[in-house]
This record gives sequence, C-alpha cells and structure tokens, in this order.
Amino acid sequence: MKSLPTSFRAFALGIALVLWLGGTASAAEIRVMISGGLSAAYNALVPEFERTTGHKVITAYGPSMGTTQNAIPVRLERGEPADVLILVGYALGELIKQGKVVPDSRVDLVRSKIGVAVKAGAPKPDISTIDKLRQTLLNAKSIAYSDSSSGTYLSTVGFKKLGVADQVLGKSRKVRGPPSGEPVVARGEAEIGFQQVAELIHVPGIDFVGTVPAEVQPPTYFVGELTANTRQAEAGVALLQFLSSAEAAPAITKAGLRPVAH
Repeated sequence: MKSLPTSFRAFALGIALVLWLGGTASAAEIRVMISGGLSAAYNALVPEFERTTGHKVITAYGPSMGTTQNAIPVRLERGEPADVLILVGYALGELIKQGKVVPDSRVDLVRSKIGVAVKAGAPKPDISTIDKLRQTLLNAKSIAYSDSSSGTYLSTVGFKKLGVADQVLGKSRKVRGPPSGEPVVARGEAEIGFQQVAELIHVPGIDFVGTVPAEVQPPTYFVGELTANTRQAEAGVALLQFLSSAEAAPAITKAGLRPVAH
C-alpha cells in the first residue's frame, strides 16, 4: 500500500490548518469525482467540511473503473472538470500512466471489503469458506455484481480463482451501483449479489449476508488524489485531510468501512 509521502503530508497538513483557520477568506469550489463505495460516508461528512471551511464541494458520482457513461475514467476522458478524485486505489495505475492525476498527492482514506446480499427475507447462504462460497455460486439461479471495482474484480479475477467462471458468468449480470444506481439485489431480479459492504449494510429491502472469504477478498483501499488539471489544489488537499482525519472516523466506521490511519 502506498501512503502519503512525508513531505507532502506535512505540506498538506499545513495547508489544511491554514484553510480551516481562515474560514471563508479563501473559499473555493472543489469539484470531486467519487465512486460509490465511499459515497455514504462522504455525503455525511461534506456538509461539515463546507461549514467549517466555507468551501463549496460539487460532486459527480461514478464507478472507479469500467466503460459505462458515468465511470470516472470516462468522465475524465471526455473532459469533465475535476479537482479531486476519490476512487478505488488500484484504478489509479492507468490514470497515472495517462497523466490524469498528480502521483504524489495520493491519500489513503479507507479499507473496504466485498460483501454479499440477498433479497430481504430470503435464506442466507453459507459463504464462510471458499468451498461454501463456490457451492453457493454454483447453486444460485441468478447472480448480480456491481459495475464498479468489486464487480470488475469478481468477474475478471475472483470467479476464476474459485474455478467457477465458466459456470456462473452466463447467469450473472452487471448492475449500476449507488448513488446513481441501486444495490445489486434491490429489484429482486438476482438471487444473490456482490458489492462493497458500505453499499449494502444500511439498505432497506435487502439482507446483508457477510463478506467473501479472505482468499478472494482483494486489498481494496479507497483513496483520494488531485487531478493533473486541478484548479483548487490547496482546497482539495484540505478536503482529503479532513476525510482522513480522526474527526471523520466515526462516520466512516458507521458506513461499513475501516479508516486508514496515517
């Protein structure tokens, strides 16, 4: 895991302190693109950041990866403005290669896990071991996975690790996740669904089953990064420092995520 460089961290903390103390004197509009996994905690925290600093945060939502219309890489490619990206960490590699972000500006924000859900009231399958998860997938009549990082991982890596890709991909479908979409089993069109835990645990109409076993659980971190074309670098740094602060930790934990201490 790549952490924020010490020199940049000190610089960022200094900026954040000045901006917090300065209030509205240096108020800015910060444009953020964020993926669904962190959006619940982010939405709870942004009003406090705006109140404290006087900044205005303008947010666009979309998957960290993929080719859907709202996916963050697609938004950037068509020239949508952004100062800060908040997305799954392993989506950054290609954006760095393309020169879309400032590489040394990364701030690790939270650890996230892939969870499993069923429609409310449906029997909860046993997914406690690799063998039981494999059998659950084989037995399921229909499977859904999100169009963001968790679904991309499972459909390209996870199902292959389990040795069931050929059997399950034909009965699986990709679902657009929150906030622009919905949890993977919300409509009842799939028997079992896979998505980031934070996008499942507080949703009415579905029951959270648990997380997938460690063997197929990628080390997923949601991170913040400044874009190469940012016009609000200082305010963007202040936002990322706020989201990674001890003050933000309770909202992050409540959303089903684990804060990353720097």
